[in-house]
Amino acid sequence: MTTETLSPDYAAIKQRQKTVWSSGDYAVLGTTLQIVGENLCEAVDLRAGSKVLDVAAGNGNATLAAARRFAHVTSTDYVPALLERGRERAAAEHLQVEFREADVEALPFADGSFDVVLSTVGVMFAPDQERAAAEMTRVVRPGGRIGLANWTPDGFIGQVLKAVGRYLSPPPGLRPPVRWGTEQGLRELFPGQQVQATPRDFMFRYESPRHWVDVFRAYYGPVHRAFAALAPEQQERLERDILDLLATFNRGGDETLLVPGAYLEVVITRS
Repeated sequence: MTTETLSPDYAAIKQRQKTVWSSGDYAVLGTTLQIVGENLCEAVDLRAGSKVLDVAAGNGNATLAAARRFAHVTSTDYVPALLERGRERAAAEHLQVEFREADVEALPFADGSFDVVLSTVGVMFAPDQERAAAEMTRVVRPGGRIGLANWTPDGFIGQVLKAVGRYLSPPPGLRPPVRWGTEQGLRELFPGQQVQATPRDFMFRYESPRHWVDVFRAYYGPVHRAFAALAPEQQERLERDILDLLATFNRGGDETLLVPGAYLEVVITRS
């Protein structure tokens, strides 16, 4: 007797993900990550005049970083509210950016349309990872570059996601998003491409561990929705688990919170 492994229902998963990322207000947190987008543009050696696509752009950190370097930027996400926040930021800085609702697993662009494709802690949450990677590769020209910033499994955010997963199990058959934060995972997702991965830390700077929990519980979709879905006693346990992680990672002493969030800064050159 054989057991058939069913493929994940990507359409249903994606619909739930949209609900998650539309909850809270990711833009409040996304703005604090701006330096990740700036560093990524330097890592891909972004040149003025380049055609750039930012996928799963959120509220536009990589988008704005590229536009500040006089690139021609198209910013995409499947959550319209996040695109609107990016649009507001670009308008405030008088930056020329095209904003377009689009799913990274089905990009509405011709092959080889862009010199550079970027994503900062965004595409890693796409449910069909192989398809998302294939689409990013398809729309970048030969010799062009894909720049990614992805949380690592053992880093702080990777551990927070793992803690949440102990209370809300992911759909069967779904690969963990932190696969994108490993060199092995990236080489599997981008076969035949030149992959360069550099470990980096983003420093979370908050007033206290309690401040971090309060902010992420209110604004960060995966944490916000997890707390909303759990019974009160489970909420208390999850909160204790996260506070324990914060205590383990905190370098700020007793006065403040300074937590390194490990991520991979990735530059992929399309063959």
